[in-house]
Amino acid sequence: MPDEPKTLEPAAARRSPAPEQSPPAPATGRPARWTLGLVSVGLVLAALNLRPAITSLGALLEEVSATLHMSGTVAGVLTSVPPLCFAVFGITAPRLARRFGPAAVVCAGMAAILAGLLLRPLATGTAGFLAASALALMGIAVSNILMPVIVKRYFPDRVGSMTGLYSMALALGTSLAAALTVPMTDALGGDWRLGLGVWAVLAALAVLPWLPLVKDRNGPALTRQGVPAQAQAPGAAAPATAPTGTAPRPVYRSRTAWALACFFGLQATGAYITMGWMPQIFRDAGVPASTAGVLLAVTMVMGVPLAFVIPRLATRMRHQGPIVVALGTCGLVGYTGLLLAPAGGAWVWAVLLGVSNCAFPLALTMIGMRSRTGAGVVRLSAFAQSVGYLISIPGPLLVGVLYQHSGGWGVPIALMAGLMVPQMIVGTLAGRDRTIEDES
Repeated sequence: MPDEPKTLEPAAARRSPAPEQSPPAPATGRPARWTLGLVSVGLVLAALNLRPAITSLGALLEEVSATLHMSGTVAGVLTSVPPLCFAVFGITAPRLARRFGPAAVVCAGMAAILAGLLLRPLATGTAGFLAASALALMGIAVSNILMPVIVKRYFPDRVGSMTGLYSMALALGTSLAAALTVPMTDALGGDWRLGLGVWAVLAALAVLPWLPLVKDRNGPALTRQGVPAQAQAPGAAAPATAPTGTAPRPVYRSRTAWALACFFGLQATGAYITMGWMPQIFRDAGVPASTAGVLLAVTMVMGVPLAFVIPRLATRMRHQGPIVVALGTCGLVGYTGLLLAPAGGAWVWAVLLGVSNCAFPLALTMIGMRSRTGAGVVRLSAFAQSVGYLISIPGPLLVGVLYQHSGGWGVPIALMAGLMVPQMIVGTLAGRDRTIEDES
Protein backbone atom coordinates (compact mmCIF):
# COMPACT_ATOMS: atom_id res chain seq x y z
CA MET A 1 0.00 0.00 0.00
CA PRO A 2 1.40 3.46 -0.73
CA ASP A 3 2.80 5.36 2.22
CA GLU A 4 0.28 8.16 1.91
CA PRO A 5 -3.51 8.01 2.25
CA LYS A 6 -5.55 7.57 -0.85
CA THR A 7 -8.33 10.09 -1.33
CA LEU A 8 -11.71 9.67 -2.93
CA GLU A 9 -12.35 12.69 -5.14
CA PRO A 10 -15.79 14.18 -5.62
CA ALA A 11 -17.88 12.83 -8.47
CA ALA A 12 -17.29 15.90 -10.62
CA ALA A 13 -13.55 15.68 -10.23
CA ARG A 14 -13.44 12.03 -11.20
CA ARG A 15 -14.65 12.84 -14.68
CA SER A 16 -11.35 14.35 -15.68
CA PRO A 17 -7.81 13.34 -14.72
CA ALA A 18 -6.44 15.28 -11.79
CA PRO A 19 -2.78 16.12 -11.43
CA GLU A 20 -0.95 14.19 -8.77
CA GLN A 21 -0.48 16.15 -5.57
CA SER A 22 2.59 14.26 -4.44
CA PRO A 23 5.18 11.85 -5.85
CA PRO A 24 4.23 8.20 -5.98
CA ALA A 25 5.12 6.14 -2.95
CA PRO A 26 7.92 3.63 -3.17
CA ALA A 27 6.97 0.30 -4.64
CA THR A 28 8.01 -1.39 -1.40
CA GLY A 29 5.02 0.18 0.35
CA ARG A 30 2.49 -1.43 -1.97
CA PRO A 31 0.65 -4.58 -0.91
CA ALA A 32 2.06 -7.74 -2.45
CA ARG A 33 0.00 -9.34 -5.18
CA TRP A 34 -0.68 -12.35 -2.97
CA THR A 35 -1.94 -10.01 -0.26
CA LEU A 36 -4.48 -8.44 -2.60
CA GLY A 37 -5.58 -11.88 -3.73
CA LEU A 38 -5.97 -13.04 -0.13
CA VAL A 39 -7.95 -9.91 0.76
CA SER A 40 -10.25 -10.54 -2.21
CA VAL A 41 -10.90 -14.12 -1.10
CA GLY A 42 -11.35 -12.95 2.48
CA LEU A 43 -13.86 -10.28 1.42
CA VAL A 44 -15.95 -12.80 -0.49
CA LEU A 45 -15.95 -15.41 2.29
CA ALA A 46 -16.65 -12.79 4.95
CA ALA A 47 -19.55 -11.39 2.92
CA LEU A 48 -21.00 -14.88 2.47
CA ASN A 49 -21.22 -15.10 6.28
CA LEU A 50 -22.79 -11.72 7.02
CA ARG A 51 -26.41 -12.88 6.75
CA PRO A 52 -26.87 -16.71 7.10
CA ALA A 53 -27.11 -16.37 10.90
CA ILE A 54 -30.20 -14.21 10.28
CA THR A 55 -31.93 -15.69 7.23
CA SER A 56 -31.46 -19.30 8.38
CA LEU A 57 -33.37 -18.36 11.53
CA GLY A 58 -36.12 -16.65 9.50
CA ALA A 59 -36.74 -19.88 7.60
CA LEU A 60 -37.15 -21.84 10.86
CA LEU A 61 -38.63 -19.14 13.08
CA GLU A 62 -41.90 -21.03 13.60
CA GLU A 63 -40.10 -24.19 14.76
CA VAL A 64 -37.68 -22.27 17.00
CA SER A 65 -40.53 -20.24 18.52
CA ALA A 66 -42.53 -23.38 19.27
CA THR A 67 -39.60 -25.22 20.88
CA LEU A 68 -38.49 -22.26 23.00
CA HIS A 69 -42.11 -21.17 23.75
CA MET A 70 -41.83 -17.70 22.22
CA SER A 71 -44.84 -15.45 21.75
CA GLY A 72 -45.23 -13.29 18.64
CA THR A 73 -43.86 -10.32 20.58
CA VAL A 74 -40.80 -12.26 21.76
CA ALA A 75 -40.23 -13.50 18.21
CA GLY A 76 -40.41 -9.85 17.14
CA VAL A 77 -37.73 -9.05 19.72
CA LEU A 78 -35.62 -11.83 18.24
CA THR A 79 -35.89 -10.34 14.75
CA SER A 80 -34.89 -6.94 16.21
CA VAL A 81 -31.71 -8.30 17.78
CA PRO A 82 -29.62 -8.09 14.55
CA PRO A 83 -29.92 -4.32 14.04
CA LEU A 84 -29.53 -3.73 17.79
CA CYS A 85 -26.25 -5.65 17.83
CA PHE A 86 -25.12 -3.94 14.64
CA ALA A 87 -25.70 -0.53 16.22
CA VAL A 88 -24.16 -1.31 19.61
CA PHE A 89 -21.13 -3.25 18.48
CA GLY A 90 -20.66 -1.52 15.13
CA ILE A 91 -19.83 1.79 16.79
CA THR A 92 -16.77 0.14 18.37
CA ALA A 93 -15.33 -0.96 15.01
CA PRO A 94 -13.27 2.20 14.25
CA ARG A 95 -11.68 2.15 17.72
CA LEU A 96 -10.84 -1.55 17.39
CA ALA A 97 -9.49 -0.98 13.88
CA ARG A 98 -7.18 1.80 15.12
CA ARG A 99 -5.79 -0.45 17.83
CA PHE A 100 -5.53 -3.81 16.11
CA GLY A 101 -5.89 -3.11 12.39
CA PRO A 102 -8.99 -3.69 10.21
CA ALA A 103 -7.93 -7.16 9.04
CA ALA A 104 -7.40 -8.39 12.61
CA VAL A 105 -10.82 -7.12 13.66
CA VAL A 106 -12.54 -8.77 10.69
CA CYS A 107 -10.72 -12.02 11.53
CA ALA A 108 -12.01 -11.79 15.11
CA GLY A 109 -15.47 -11.01 13.74
CA MET A 110 -15.50 -14.18 11.66
CA ALA A 111 -14.39 -16.17 14.73
CA ALA A 112 -17.27 -14.66 16.74
CA ILE A 113 -19.74 -15.66 14.03
CA LEU A 114 -18.36 -19.21 14.14
CA ALA A 115 -18.65 -19.39 17.93
CA GLY A 116 -22.19 -18.01 17.95
CA LEU A 117 -23.42 -20.43 15.29
CA LEU A 118 -21.90 -23.35 17.20
CA LEU A 119 -23.40 -22.31 20.53
CA ARG A 120 -26.89 -21.33 19.33
CA PRO A 121 -28.15 -24.89 18.70
CA LEU A 122 -27.08 -25.85 22.23
CA ALA A 123 -29.40 -23.29 23.85
CA THR A 124 -32.24 -24.71 25.93
CA GLY A 125 -34.08 -21.42 26.51
CA THR A 126 -34.78 -18.08 24.91
CA ALA A 127 -32.10 -16.23 26.91
CA GLY A 128 -29.34 -18.61 25.87
CA PHE A 129 -30.49 -18.56 22.27
CA LEU A 130 -30.46 -14.74 22.25
CA ALA A 131 -26.99 -14.64 23.85
CA ALA A 132 -25.49 -17.01 21.27
CA SER A 133 -27.19 -15.09 18.47
CA ALA A 134 -25.82 -11.84 19.87
CA LEU A 135 -22.27 -13.26 19.79
CA ALA A 136 -22.58 -14.12 16.11
CA LEU A 137 -24.20 -10.76 15.39
CA MET A 138 -21.38 -8.94 17.19
CA GLY A 139 -18.96 -10.45 14.69
CA ILE A 140 -21.24 -9.48 11.82
CA ALA A 141 -21.53 -5.93 13.18
CA VAL A 142 -17.84 -5.06 13.23
CA SER A 143 -17.31 -6.73 9.86
CA ASN A 144 -20.22 -4.77 8.38
CA ILE A 145 -18.57 -1.49 9.36
CA LEU A 146 -15.09 -2.43 8.19
CA MET A 147 -15.89 -3.91 4.79
CA PRO A 148 -15.98 -0.46 3.09
CA VAL A 149 -12.78 0.43 4.97
CA ILE A 150 -10.98 -2.70 3.75
CA VAL A 151 -12.09 -1.98 0.18
CA LYS A 152 -11.00 1.65 0.38
CA ARG A 153 -7.62 0.69 1.83
CA TYR A 154 -6.58 -2.18 -0.40
CA PHE A 155 -8.48 -1.25 -3.59
CA PRO A 156 -8.78 2.58 -3.62
CA ASP A 157 -9.00 2.66 -7.42
CA ARG A 158 -11.67 -0.07 -7.58
CA VAL A 159 -14.15 0.95 -4.89
CA GLY A 160 -17.22 0.41 -7.09
CA SER A 161 -16.26 -2.99 -8.47
CA MET A 162 -14.98 -4.40 -5.16
CA THR A 163 -18.02 -3.08 -3.28
CA GLY A 164 -20.13 -4.80 -5.92
CA LEU A 165 -18.16 -8.02 -5.49
CA TYR A 166 -18.66 -8.34 -1.76
CA SER A 167 -22.25 -7.05 -1.96
CA MET A 168 -22.91 -9.78 -4.51
CA ALA A 169 -21.33 -12.38 -2.21
CA LEU A 170 -23.40 -11.06 0.70
CA ALA A 171 -26.60 -11.44 -1.31
CA LEU A 172 -25.56 -14.93 -2.37
CA GLY A 173 -24.92 -16.02 1.22
CA THR A 174 -28.24 -14.55 2.28
CA SER A 175 -30.19 -16.37 -0.42
CA LEU A 176 -28.39 -19.69 0.07
CA ALA A 177 -29.22 -19.70 3.78
CA ALA A 178 -32.86 -18.88 3.04
CA ALA A 179 -33.23 -21.54 0.35
CA LEU A 180 -31.21 -24.40 1.84
CA THR A 181 -31.90 -24.23 5.57
CA VAL A 182 -35.29 -26.03 5.47
CA PRO A 183 -34.19 -28.78 3.02
CA MET A 184 -31.00 -29.37 5.00
CA THR A 185 -32.99 -29.49 8.22
CA ASP A 186 -35.29 -32.11 6.69
CA ALA A 187 -32.29 -34.10 5.44
CA LEU A 188 -30.78 -34.01 8.93
CA GLY A 189 -33.87 -35.53 10.52
CA GLY A 190 -36.02 -32.43 10.94
CA ASP A 191 -34.07 -31.03 13.90
CA TRP A 192 -33.91 -27.24 13.59
CA ARG A 193 -30.82 -27.20 15.82
CA LEU A 194 -28.83 -29.08 13.20
CA GLY A 195 -30.35 -26.97 10.43
CA LEU A 196 -29.05 -23.79 12.08
CA GLY A 197 -25.74 -25.22 13.28
CA VAL A 198 -24.61 -26.46 9.88
CA TRP A 199 -23.87 -22.87 8.81
CA ALA A 200 -20.92 -22.86 11.21
CA VAL A 201 -18.98 -24.77 8.54
CA LEU A 202 -19.11 -21.76 6.20
CA ALA A 203 -18.07 -19.48 9.06
CA ALA A 204 -15.04 -21.68 9.80
CA LEU A 205 -13.88 -21.30 6.19
CA ALA A 206 -14.19 -17.51 6.45
CA VAL A 207 -11.71 -17.30 9.33
CA LEU A 208 -8.85 -18.88 7.35
CA PRO A 209 -7.91 -16.19 4.76
CA TRP A 210 -7.83 -13.46 7.42
CA LEU A 211 -5.32 -15.24 9.67
CA PRO A 212 -2.25 -14.34 7.53
CA LEU A 213 -3.52 -10.74 7.30
CA VAL A 214 -3.76 -10.11 11.04
CA LYS A 215 -0.27 -8.58 11.14
CA ASP A 216 -0.17 -7.34 7.57
CA ARG A 217 1.92 -4.18 7.54
CA ASN A 218 0.09 -2.95 4.45
CA GLY A 219 -3.15 -2.87 6.42
CA PRO A 220 -2.01 -0.81 9.42
CA ALA A 221 -4.08 0.25 12.38
CA LEU A 222 -5.61 3.70 12.11
CA THR A 223 -4.66 6.71 14.17
CA ARG A 224 -7.20 8.53 16.33
CA GLN A 225 -8.15 10.69 13.34
CA GLY A 226 -8.69 7.58 11.22
CA VAL A 227 -5.64 8.26 9.00
CA PRO A 228 -3.36 5.29 8.25
CA ALA A 229 -0.49 5.39 10.74
CA GLN A 230 2.15 4.94 8.05
CA ALA A 231 0.91 8.12 6.40
CA GLN A 232 1.95 10.06 9.47
CA ALA A 233 5.58 9.11 9.34
CA PRO A 234 8.02 12.03 9.22
CA GLY A 235 7.78 13.76 5.88
CA ALA A 236 4.45 12.18 4.92
CA ALA A 237 1.85 14.51 3.48
CA ALA A 238 -1.17 15.27 5.63
CA PRO A 239 -4.64 14.89 4.09
CA ALA A 240 -5.83 18.00 2.33
CA THR A 241 -9.09 17.97 4.27
CA ALA A 242 -7.50 17.50 7.68
CA PRO A 243 -4.25 19.44 8.09
CA THR A 244 -1.81 18.29 10.71
CA GLY A 245 -2.97 19.40 14.15
CA THR A 246 -6.51 20.14 12.95
CA ALA A 247 -9.24 17.81 14.17
CA PRO A 248 -11.78 16.84 11.50
CA ARG A 249 -15.24 18.26 11.91
CA PRO A 250 -17.54 15.83 13.78
CA VAL A 251 -19.43 13.79 11.24
CA TYR A 252 -22.71 14.24 13.11
CA ARG A 253 -22.71 17.90 12.06
CA SER A 254 -23.04 16.92 8.40
CA ARG A 255 -26.52 16.96 6.86
CA THR A 256 -25.34 14.52 4.23
CA ALA A 257 -24.17 12.11 6.95
CA TRP A 258 -27.57 12.27 8.65
CA ALA A 259 -29.42 11.76 5.37
CA LEU A 260 -27.24 8.77 4.61
CA ALA A 261 -27.74 7.36 8.12
CA CYS A 262 -31.53 7.69 7.81
CA PHE A 263 -31.48 6.10 4.36
CA PHE A 264 -29.34 3.26 5.68
CA GLY A 265 -31.67 2.80 8.65
CA LEU A 266 -34.87 2.70 6.62
CA GLN A 267 -33.49 0.26 4.06
CA ALA A 268 -32.20 -1.91 6.92
CA THR A 269 -35.67 -1.81 8.51
CA GLY A 270 -37.20 -3.21 5.32
CA ALA A 271 -34.43 -5.78 4.91
CA TYR A 272 -34.70 -7.20 8.42
CA ILE A 273 -38.47 -7.24 8.37
CA THR A 274 -38.22 -9.17 5.10
CA MET A 275 -35.61 -11.62 6.36
CA GLY A 276 -37.36 -12.18 9.67
CA TRP A 277 -41.02 -12.24 8.68
CA MET A 278 -41.48 -12.84 4.94
CA PRO A 279 -41.43 -16.65 5.15
CA GLN A 280 -44.08 -16.49 7.88
CA ILE A 281 -46.24 -14.15 5.76
CA PHE A 282 -46.22 -16.67 2.93
CA ARG A 283 -46.78 -19.63 5.26
CA ASP A 284 -49.81 -17.92 6.80
CA ALA A 285 -51.13 -17.38 3.26
CA GLY A 286 -51.04 -21.15 2.67
CA VAL A 287 -47.63 -21.48 1.02
CA PRO A 288 -45.66 -24.60 2.15
CA ALA A 289 -42.70 -23.98 4.47
CA SER A 290 -40.11 -25.16 1.93
CA THR A 291 -41.59 -22.94 -0.78
CA ALA A 292 -41.69 -19.98 1.60
CA GLY A 293 -37.97 -20.45 2.19
CA VAL A 294 -37.33 -20.54 -1.55
CA LEU A 295 -39.37 -17.35 -2.00
CA LEU A 296 -37.17 -15.62 0.57
CA ALA A 297 -34.17 -16.98 -1.31
CA VAL A 298 -35.52 -15.47 -4.54
CA THR A 299 -35.82 -12.12 -2.78
CA MET A 300 -32.26 -12.34 -1.53
CA VAL A 301 -30.76 -13.73 -4.74
CA MET A 302 -31.90 -10.67 -6.68
CA GLY A 303 -29.07 -8.91 -4.94
CA VAL A 304 -26.45 -11.15 -6.55
CA PRO A 305 -26.43 -9.55 -10.01
CA LEU A 306 -27.83 -6.18 -8.93
CA ALA A 307 -25.34 -5.76 -6.08
CA PHE A 308 -22.61 -5.81 -8.69
CA VAL A 309 -24.36 -3.58 -11.22
CA ILE A 310 -25.79 -0.90 -8.91
CA PRO A 311 -22.49 0.23 -7.28
CA ARG A 312 -20.81 0.52 -10.68
CA LEU A 313 -23.77 2.49 -12.03
CA ALA A 314 -23.90 4.71 -8.93
CA THR A 315 -20.24 5.71 -9.21
CA ARG A 316 -20.88 6.91 -12.76
CA MET A 317 -23.75 9.21 -11.78
CA ARG A 318 -23.50 12.67 -10.27
CA HIS A 319 -26.71 12.12 -8.27
CA GLN A 320 -27.85 8.70 -7.06
CA GLY A 321 -31.42 9.89 -6.37
CA PRO A 322 -32.94 8.25 -9.48
CA ILE A 323 -31.66 4.83 -8.36
CA VAL A 324 -33.09 5.43 -4.89
CA VAL A 325 -36.53 6.25 -6.32
CA ALA A 326 -36.51 3.27 -8.72
CA LEU A 327 -35.71 0.83 -5.91
CA GLY A 328 -38.30 2.40 -3.61
CA THR A 329 -40.99 2.14 -6.27
CA CYS A 330 -40.30 -1.59 -6.63
CA GLY A 331 -40.75 -1.91 -2.87
CA LEU A 332 -44.07 -0.09 -2.89
CA VAL A 333 -45.45 -2.31 -5.65
CA GLY A 334 -44.12 -5.47 -3.97
CA TYR A 335 -45.67 -4.67 -0.58
CA THR A 336 -48.97 -3.73 -2.20
CA GLY A 337 -49.06 -7.08 -3.98
CA LEU A 338 -48.12 -8.88 -0.77
CA LEU A 339 -51.09 -7.20 0.90
CA LEU A 340 -53.64 -7.93 -1.84
CA ALA A 341 -52.60 -11.36 -3.16
CA PRO A 342 -49.78 -12.86 -1.07
CA ALA A 343 -50.04 -16.38 -2.45
CA GLY A 344 -51.33 -15.69 -5.97
CA GLY A 345 -48.48 -13.41 -7.00
CA ALA A 346 -45.90 -14.68 -4.52
CA TRP A 347 -43.06 -15.04 -7.02
CA VAL A 348 -43.60 -11.56 -8.49
CA TRP A 349 -43.68 -9.92 -5.06
CA ALA A 350 -40.56 -11.81 -4.03
CA VAL A 351 -38.67 -10.50 -7.08
CA LEU A 352 -39.84 -6.90 -6.60
CA LEU A 353 -38.93 -6.88 -2.91
CA GLY A 354 -35.55 -8.37 -3.81
CA VAL A 355 -34.91 -5.47 -6.18
CA SER A 356 -35.99 -3.02 -3.49
CA ASN A 357 -33.57 -4.57 -0.97
CA CYS A 358 -30.69 -3.64 -3.27
CA ALA A 359 -30.77 -0.26 -1.55
CA PHE A 360 -28.17 -1.85 0.75
CA PRO A 361 -25.27 -2.02 -1.74
CA LEU A 362 -26.30 1.43 -2.97
CA ALA A 363 -26.01 2.78 0.59
CA LEU A 364 -22.57 1.19 0.99
CA THR A 365 -21.43 2.72 -2.28
CA MET A 366 -22.65 6.15 -1.28
CA ILE A 367 -20.69 5.87 1.98
CA GLY A 368 -17.54 5.58 -0.13
CA MET A 369 -18.60 8.46 -2.38
CA ARG A 370 -19.65 10.94 0.30
CA SER A 371 -16.12 11.45 1.64
CA ARG A 372 -12.87 12.39 -0.08
CA THR A 373 -10.55 10.53 2.29
CA GLY A 374 -10.11 7.09 3.77
CA ALA A 375 -10.33 8.70 7.20
CA GLY A 376 -13.67 10.21 6.27
CA VAL A 377 -14.96 6.86 5.01
CA VAL A 378 -14.09 5.23 8.34
CA ARG A 379 -15.97 7.89 10.31
CA LEU A 380 -18.90 8.06 7.91
CA SER A 381 -19.25 4.27 7.71
CA ALA A 382 -19.34 3.92 11.50
CA PHE A 383 -21.79 6.81 11.90
CA ALA A 384 -24.16 5.95 9.06
CA GLN A 385 -24.32 2.23 9.83
CA SER A 386 -24.52 2.52 13.63
CA VAL A 387 -27.16 5.28 13.59
CA GLY A 388 -28.92 3.52 10.73
CA TYR A 389 -29.16 0.23 12.59
CA LEU A 390 -30.44 2.06 15.68
CA ILE A 391 -33.20 3.51 13.50
CA SER A 392 -34.07 0.05 12.20
CA ILE A 393 -34.44 -1.64 15.60
CA PRO A 394 -38.16 -0.90 16.22
CA GLY A 395 -39.31 -2.09 12.79
CA PRO A 396 -39.19 -5.90 13.13
CA LEU A 397 -40.39 -5.71 16.74
CA LEU A 398 -43.31 -3.47 15.77
CA VAL A 399 -44.27 -5.86 12.99
CA GLY A 400 -44.38 -8.73 15.50
CA VAL A 401 -46.54 -6.74 17.91
CA LEU A 402 -48.93 -5.60 15.17
CA TYR A 403 -49.17 -9.13 13.80
CA GLN A 404 -50.03 -10.56 17.20
CA HIS A 405 -52.58 -7.91 18.19
CA SER A 406 -54.23 -7.22 14.81
CA GLY A 407 -54.68 -10.90 14.03
CA GLY A 408 -53.29 -10.67 10.49
CA TRP A 409 -50.74 -9.17 8.16
CA GLY A 410 -52.74 -6.24 6.76
CA VAL A 411 -51.53 -3.59 9.23
CA PRO A 412 -47.88 -4.77 9.36
CA ILE A 413 -47.59 -4.84 5.55
CA ALA A 414 -49.17 -1.39 5.30
CA LEU A 415 -46.48 -0.16 7.70
CA MET A 416 -43.75 -1.71 5.54
CA ALA A 417 -45.11 -0.03 2.43
CA GLY A 418 -45.45 3.33 4.17
CA LEU A 419 -41.80 3.33 5.20
CA MET A 420 -40.72 3.29 1.55
CA VAL A 421 -41.78 6.93 1.12
CA PRO A 422 -39.39 8.50 3.68
CA GLN A 423 -36.71 6.09 2.48
CA MET A 424 -36.94 7.58 -1.03
CA ILE A 425 -36.86 11.14 0.34
CA VAL A 426 -33.77 10.78 2.54
CA GLY A 427 -32.06 8.58 -0.04
CA THR A 428 -32.45 11.31 -2.64
CA LEU A 429 -30.92 13.81 -0.23
CA ALA A 430 -28.03 11.44 0.55
CA GLY A 431 -27.43 10.91 -3.17
CA ARG A 432 -26.58 14.55 -3.89
CA ASP A 433 -23.15 15.23 -5.42
CA ARG A 434 -21.32 16.41 -2.29
CA THR A 435 -19.07 15.11 0.46
CA ILE A 436 -19.02 15.54 4.21
CA GLU A 437 -15.86 17.62 3.78
CA ASP A 438 -17.82 20.07 1.61
CA GLU A 439 -20.02 20.77 4.62
CA SER A 440 -17.14 21.54 6.96
